[in-house]
Amino acid sequence: MSDLVLQNARIPGEQRAVDVHLAGGRISSITPAGATAHGTAARRLDLDGRWILPGLHDRHVHFSQWAMVSRRLALAGADSAAATVRLVAASVDRGAREVVGFGYRDGLWADAPSLEALDAASGDVPVVLVAADLHACWVNSAALRRHGLDAGALPSGVLREEDCFRLVREIDDVADEVLDGWVADAARDAAARGVVGITEYEMRWNRDDWARRVASGTDDLRVTFGVYTQHLDRAIGERLRTGDIVPGTGGLVTVGAYKVITDGSLNTRTAWCFDPYPGLADDEHPYGLATVTFEELVPLMRRAHQAGIMPAVHAIGDRANARVLDAFEAVDGTGWNGRGSIEHAQLLRRDDVDRFARLGIVASVQPEHAMDDRDVADHYWAGRTDRAFMLAELAAAGVELALGSDAPVAPLDPWVAIAAAVGRSRDGREPWHPEQAIEARVALAASTGGHGSAVQAGGPADLTIVDVDPFAASVDELRTMPVAATLVGGRITHTLIGS
Repeated sequence: MSDLVLQNARIPGEQRAVDVHLAGGRISSITPAGATAHGTAARRLDLDGRWILPGLHDRHVHFSQWAMVSRRLALAGADSAAATVRLVAASVDRGAREVVGFGYRDGLWADAPSLEALDAASGDVPVVLVAADLHACWVNSAALRRHGLDAGALPSGVLREEDCFRLVREIDDVADEVLDGWVADAARDAAARGVVGITEYEMRWNRDDWARRVASGTDDLRVTFGVYTQHLDRAIGERLRTGDIVPGTGGLVTVGAYKVITDGSLNTRTAWCFDPYPGLADDEHPYGLATVTFEELVPLMRRAHQAGIMPAVHAIGDRANARVLDAFEAVDGTGWNGRGSIEHAQLLRRDDVDRFARLGIVASVQPEHAMDDRDVADHYWAGRTDRAFMLAELAAAGVELALGSDAPVAPLDPWVAIAAAVGRSRDGREPWHPEQAIEARVALAASTGGHGSAVQAGGPADLTIVDVDPFAASVDELRTMPVAATLVGGRITHTLIGS
């Protein structure tokens, strides 16, 4: 690849124009615009005063499911079980032989999902509706029979946590060539939003999937893939270590973390909390659900850690977060220094913010979830929401933040996450706990895969070029940030410049 000079660029927060010289997949130099002559071999692209940033990373995605969402029945607008059933009935009336839907949020519905209502609308057509948070699915009797489950034991038709995950894995079993095509489309869409890399937490053996995709030409993104408990023995047996490059992928695919889920989610009322959920006193799990015991979690984390695979542990409720921090301390009380993360870190005790900092645990958070969950949180976490999505307090304590989407739970668009982190608002509503908002500079630094908020000579030529200075942009401008070009290793993966 020949050298490339990005001329007349601007760095956020600065007015001076610069030329950024790329060579060998790195930023070789940054000079005042027009001050340095480059060899004739260098190609040139005039940015015409646009702003240049380190490339954006989404630190938590389920990419296959994100690629499938546009091909499923959209349920996000349904405000009740009855409205959801009507959407299913309309799909069946149009001749659907199977209905797979995504995006319902039942936490505040006045009516409850039921197997009977879904059966009445669908008959013998199998129906699987996946909740927006991925932790529950509502199914009919035909789907239960197809997947070998007992309808008589499930009057609500709702599967939660591991039962749901198992069913979702089955409906996600799409032929490789079909799914890879959808993934390629989604990767191009991500590049168009300035994304250069993702951390993939699909619940499958992702190494081979992504090696195959890169070999077939899907090379818009860097992919760091996670390993779940069901594949931990295989990963250790094959001597995989966090940070290793997968051979044959041109450096695009690397080994990520060991992902383990320790509790549920807020909308499903399974996030594990110190206080009970209101109205669930008679429920089997009024405090939410610990899906892995402490006695199981610590040996799993220790085994991964000793094999060189960084733990990345899902915890949403305050009790789950506290217990996971206990586990990090039990595995290695000397500190992790960014080699471990808690995924979501949604509701915390203030003492645990200090423990994040002392242990060096990364808080991998999804700010747009605060916008989706604010009303549910005000209901189920009333009196505690000042401790939800504590971005400002985590940052002030020196905790490393890593922003993501959890796509398809929220859109795979780092600008959406940045806007939510900065503004704590959406759709014209008053900001929700604005005291936990962070500055755009901090949010951007948490969205670049550890490369900070400004490009640096010697850094990777993974770059995002935008039309608006993100440090001066309004929250609405951040959410819809116009992306002019994206580069991975100095190679253009998206551009509107000159078009």
